[in-house]
Amino acid sequence: MVIINGFLEAIKGLYLDSGLVTLTWQNYVMIAVSIVLMYLAIKKQYEPLLLLPIAFGMLLVNLFPAIMAPPSTEMIECSLYEASHQGQVISYATTIVDGVKYYNVPTYGGLLYYLYQGVKLGIYPPLIFLGIGAMTDFGPLIASPKSFILGAAAQIGIFITFIGAIFLGFTQPQAGAIGIIGGADGPTAIYVTSKLAPELLGPIAVAAYSYMALVPIIQPPIMKALTTKKERSVVMQQLRPVSKLEKIMFPVVVVIVCAIALPSAAPLVGMLMLGNIFKESGVVERISKTAQNELMNIITIFLGVTVGATATGEVFLTPKTLGIIALGLFAFCMGTAFGVFFGKIMYKLSGGKINPLIGSAGVSAVPMAARVSNKVGQEENPGNFLLMHAMGPNVAGVIGSAVAAGVLLSILG
Repeated sequence: MVIINGFLEAIKGLYLDSGLVTLTWQNYVMIAVSIVLMYLAIKKQYEPLLLLPIAFGMLLVNLFPAIMAPPSTEMIECSLYEASHQGQVISYATTIVDGVKYYNVPTYGGLLYYLYQGVKLGIYPPLIFLGIGAMTDFGPLIASPKSFILGAAAQIGIFITFIGAIFLGFTQPQAGAIGIIGGADGPTAIYVTSKLAPELLGPIAVAAYSYMALVPIIQPPIMKALTTKKERSVVMQQLRPVSKLEKIMFPVVVVIVCAIALPSAAPLVGMLMLGNIFKESGVVERISKTAQNELMNIITIFLGVTVGATATGEVFLTPKTLGIIALGLFAFCMGTAFGVFFGKIMYKLSGGKINPLIGSAGVSAVPMAARVSNKVGQEENPGNFLLMHAMGPNVAGVIGSAVAAGVLLSILG
């Protein structure tokens, strides 16, 4: 009988220590969502470099809620704390509440909490931009500076959604963080949200990267609805060659103009241009390759896992979150639509020499949006090669989204 009771107690202990006791239905739903995202990343290859770590971080935090326990400051009455520690007290800060003196004793989170500080302090997104800059060729943009117009036009969706979110009851900082999803730039969305509305980081990051991954599905119907067959069939002239001097001067000029005109955007634009001058200078090949590969890969892992770990069931499965995801989709669609619309204007002004499809690449999902522009153009005209022409607005969109982020941070930060 004693053996049986001991066995039952052991079983009970295992049960109490298991997730069956601690996990809620929201956790199980988010576990299912994470598995779906992993499927999309692995099977469909939708932005796997970021979607896979985000999905796994989401899985971890919903399996082990304590792993992402947020830091807190526990207030303990001084006399009680000193009595329990027999006078051996670390010199913590004190707070007086209603005449009673308390120690502010910090408690700490787990592994992901410490990795998350890179997101919270705005470190990871600029480092991602460093790697992006080292991999980006701004030649198509330099050869066709009018691409800046299309890159800027695609950011209009950010500000329309910002206004709409305010009308729907979100605070201005929250509305700004939601609107930035329209730039289709995950690091920028994370950077702005961490500064303006960190409580919304999980749903906004997941929405931003999900829509980036779904560019080939979301954009073509919008592009075809807003253009005619004749416009989609336009074959554009080859871009002029760009000299090495132009490519070296470009990041220097851009960062000077940006830092003076909009300091809030300088961390993102500055690191983007730093990475690019590493690439174009040709004298720091080792550093350039490190920024493109090792550093980029390490930061991507940390960023993806910790952002995914903010998507707990209790936070994510709310009507407010669903509204954020819907507004993010609206912002992205509006960005695509305005890019195409301005492409149509340029088509008219150029006498039919500019294919308006390249305007859709003004969202900064590099290089996927440019590939979609090329693919839709070739569907109408197999001899039409728009990739290099679309890369101009595409890399302009990267700069444009960073500038839009700077504007929001300047106004709302």
